[in-house]
Amino acid sequence: MTRDGRLLRATVLGLVTFGLIAPIVLGLWQTGRAAFGILPALGQSVATAQPWHDLAALPGFAASLRLTLVTGLGATLLSLLLATGFCAAVHARMTTVAGARLLTPFLAIPHAAMAVGLAFVLAPSGWIARLLAPLAGWTRPPDLATVNDSWGLALTLGLMIKEVPFLLLVILSALSQIPVARHLAAGRALGYGRGIVWIKIIMPQVWPLIRLPVWVVLAYALSVVDMAIILGPSNPPTLAVAVTRWFTDPDPTMILPASAGALVQALIVGLAVALLVAVEQAVKRLGRWWLRRGGRGVSAGPGLWAAGLAVVALMAVGLLAMLSLAVWSVTWRWSFPQALPESWSLRPWSGARDSWMRALANTLLLAATTTALSLALAVAWLEGEDRARRTRAPWAEALIYLPLLIPQIGFLYGLNVGFLRLGLSGGITAVIWAQVLFVFPYVMIALSDPWRALDPRLTRSAAALGAGPGRRLWTVKLPVLLRPILTAAAIGVAVSVAQYLPTLFMGAGRVATLTTEAVTLSSGSDRRVTGVYATLQAGLPFAAYLAAVLLPAIVHRNRRALSGGTAT
Repeated sequence: MTRDGRLLRATVLGLVTFGLIAPIVLGLWQTGRAAFGILPALGQSVATAQPWHDLAALPGFAASLRLTLVTGLGATLLSLLLATGFCAAVHARMTTVAGARLLTPFLAIPHAAMAVGLAFVLAPSGWIARLLAPLAGWTRPPDLATVNDSWGLALTLGLMIKEVPFLLLVILSALSQIPVARHLAAGRALGYGRGIVWIKIIMPQVWPLIRLPVWVVLAYALSVVDMAIILGPSNPPTLAVAVTRWFTDPDPTMILPASAGALVQALIVGLAVALLVAVEQAVKRLGRWWLRRGGRGVSAGPGLWAAGLAVVALMAVGLLAMLSLAVWSVTWRWSFPQALPESWSLRPWSGARDSWMRALANTLLLAATTTALSLALAVAWLEGEDRARRTRAPWAEALIYLPLLIPQIGFLYGLNVGFLRLGLSGGITAVIWAQVLFVFPYVMIALSDPWRALDPRLTRSAAALGAGPGRRLWTVKLPVLLRPILTAAAIGVAVSVAQYLPTLFMGAGRVATLTTEAVTLSSGSDRRVTGVYATLQAGLPFAAYLAAVLLPAIVHRNRRALSGGTAT
């Protein structure tokens, strides 16, 4: 290990440990103290279990718990089954690159924007009801609870529309590391159907590669707030939404049961991940027994095609939701049951221009700053590994995924308390710091594999010509890796734009972004203004992804090997 390699690794690890991990630990510690009654600001300095009794006695607590488990576990399980079935049905017809391009719109759009669009489509006066009105004879919106329903069906559907594309991309990426075609050919030669080959041979190899992303999806589905506010049950809501309301209640004593609820939320996620690990072990033993028992099994073909059709239907609803955002933002009059607006106008944009311009400026500032900081940290981490000639250790993998596996509501209150003591809370600096906690892991995950796949002969050739480590980084690695770096930056922008709770808590409600404004407006009656904010919120990540595609194509227009073409 070189001296500068040791220094760079130590610097990056210090920044990650004290800048990203320590605040999470501090937040959990402060939340835990409040959950057991210790909150000096309220004169509470003696540990007690009273907050837990108060939490259990709060109206709707049990129902919130049930809704959280049903929607979170249901959405994750269904998303995983549908994504797996879809990949098994269409894998031979879709490459990873083509799949990534197809799924980009669904990955780019923030959860809150998708939820707003879905509400426009599913509501009793939404697009689906308008299209069915001539057949059903409706002259006014039907009296149906299709959004904010008490079962959480709309929330489950919204989560699936966002998580199925993510899992599809993860599975397609994992499949690129497995000789799928050879496994299918061998299985068919032995008389097995396509579905059975996938279940018995391919998925056992894929699962270890997608286990951590599935945990992230599970943790998010169990603790989502912005999407649950827009689509989920409102009274009682899911536990994460209820805890958010208790934290922001005008009565400051509600912070104590809210902190207990935040720990319950974290415990639910931990138990759900443990349950998934237990199910994995049980399925592993059952699978071995099934394989040793022999037999060709029943055909799974119809199930695969049913999953494929379900995914296509989900994507169609998702596209309709995205289109509805743009349509409502330029609508002036649209009475039920007309399928299209009767009059169009840009007045929704001009009327709220001052408000959305301020929110857009804040969103751009946060996205640019957090993405730049995260990219710099990720590049420094990976360059430190190169100079130290070491690969990523398992503990480093855990550090990266930690902010994504712990529910935000579990530590953001405590983190806010810590920032208050430092005099940072309520400002843009605190929001930037809090967002980097979530932007950096995604940037690191997106950039690490392409970085490690870089042909080492390039840097060796540069070193043989006398280039030092710094010059090899700036003149060889970064130009060659321009496309994955910009893709990681686009992912960082999308993650930053989508942040709701960190902006709300750390900004103390004073830092307005497109996401916080869209979530607030979603409960109002003017869909046109909501459509303006949600369209802008969805447009920023799209612009970032577009730049990630176009800029490398322009910069590397005379270098086919760097633009995805074949070198000649």
